[in-house]
Amino acid sequence: MKKQEYAIVDIETTGGNATHSRITEIAIVIHDGEKVIDRWETLVNPQKDIPPAIFALTGITNEMVQHSPVFDLISDQVFELLSDRIFVAHNVNFDYSFVRHELETAGIKWTARKLCTVRAARKIKPGLASYSLGRLCKSLNISLENAHRAGGDADATAELFSRLLEWDAEGEISKMIKNTAQDQRLPPNLPPEDFDKLPEKPGVYYFYNDVNKVIYIGKAVNLKKRVASHFTGHKITPQRQNFLREIYAISFEVCGNELMALLLEGSEIKKLWPIHNKALKRFEPKYGLFEYEARNGYRYLAIGKIGKNQLCIEAFNSLIDGINKLRSLVEQFEIDHRFCSYGSLSQPEFFFENTTNALPEIEDHNEKVENALDFFLNNRPTFAIIDKGRTPEERSYIWVENGHFYGMGYLTPDSSIHDLTEIKELVTRYPSNQYIMQVINAFAVKTPSKIRFPYKELE
Repeated sequence: MKKQEYAIVDIETTGGNATHSRITEIAIVIHDGEKVIDRWETLVNPQKDIPPAIFALTGITNEMVQHSPVFDLISDQVFELLSDRIFVAHNVNFDYSFVRHELETAGIKWTARKLCTVRAARKIKPGLASYSLGRLCKSLNISLENAHRAGGDADATAELFSRLLEWDAEGEISKMIKNTAQDQRLPPNLPPEDFDKLPEKPGVYYFYNDVNKVIYIGKAVNLKKRVASHFTGHKITPQRQNFLREIYAISFEVCGNELMALLLEGSEIKKLWPIHNKALKRFEPKYGLFEYEARNGYRYLAIGKIGKNQLCIEAFNSLIDGINKLRSLVEQFEIDHRFCSYGSLSQPEFFFENTTNALPEIEDHNEKVENALDFFLNNRPTFAIIDKGRTPEERSYIWVENGHFYGMGYLTPDSSIHDLTEIKELVTRYPSNQYIMQVINAFAVKTPSKIRFPYKELE
């Protein structure tokens, strides 16, 4: 029976992602599980300039690769060296993604089982200060010559691999290789136990970087499946590769249902603004309804842009939404348009309808503004949403006060509640925002049977 062989690979590239960058050097060391039996390396003409920062790191210049073969010319040889062998590399997904992409561009379909020596070292030699190749070799007394060049790094990785095979008393490497173990599809710096703890329940998950700072928050109907989806597939954009390398830990909070997870996700993102959460930022309202009293004693209503940490009476996603709301109030309460500002747009025609008339009495005008605001603020709905909780015995509660999200929480059957207003005192408070109210209102329209109004006994 033929002995299982390993192709230990290292590459140098023009950048950090396989879509837009190219290989400049590749080294492949063949290992039979006991010793190195073959070795091959070459510079590669990337057919594009090598950035100065990459030259500073590797020392590879445009002149050095000018007369080297392009990848197409070596693709058959690379494929032959990799075929029927376990693909081994330090931070394996980086090297694998480049080699797979270059072979595919050359017209060769190739996949392989992978082994990451970062993960293998973490399992077999836990507790070391660092698992970068340079520091790992230093702490394990492994020779690393010509660092940041494909040949030097591949030789050091091969020596590291040989040592790990010797030290692997529990058979961790075999477990990792078998069917390409799940944890090898995880980000290189993420402990597998963090992923293993994830339940198949609705909730919110948090990704942390190396200094324990939250860098991404997401919600899920099934936490384990949703988190796994971040790590599967072959997307090789620089954003995704950088994102995966930054993940060092995961935590989670189970929620009773998808709506509770959505609201918790929205609140937590608003609170922490993780660097990789981009999508919800577009839901930030840009315009608000403001009220102020001028030096002349008249009260004014205005639609304008919301500044940072600026409070307003109501927020809107668009200037038109704000203008329409202000205009409806003005018409309903017969407020003089001359005391209203409609944002950066040109004042509408109706603004000039009574410009020749005398100004209204201050007291009469201010009373109309007061009545309009009272009506606006006091006629927004107050209600609760009652749904399933995290256990069969528990129920989830969401409280909306005067059209704004007030809070949410979970109650068990032994909680003595006589009317809905008592829920307000029991839920956990959360700040409201436009996005969260869009989510709640959409749910209320879609599922009216779960909406309850105050002073009605719970069913």
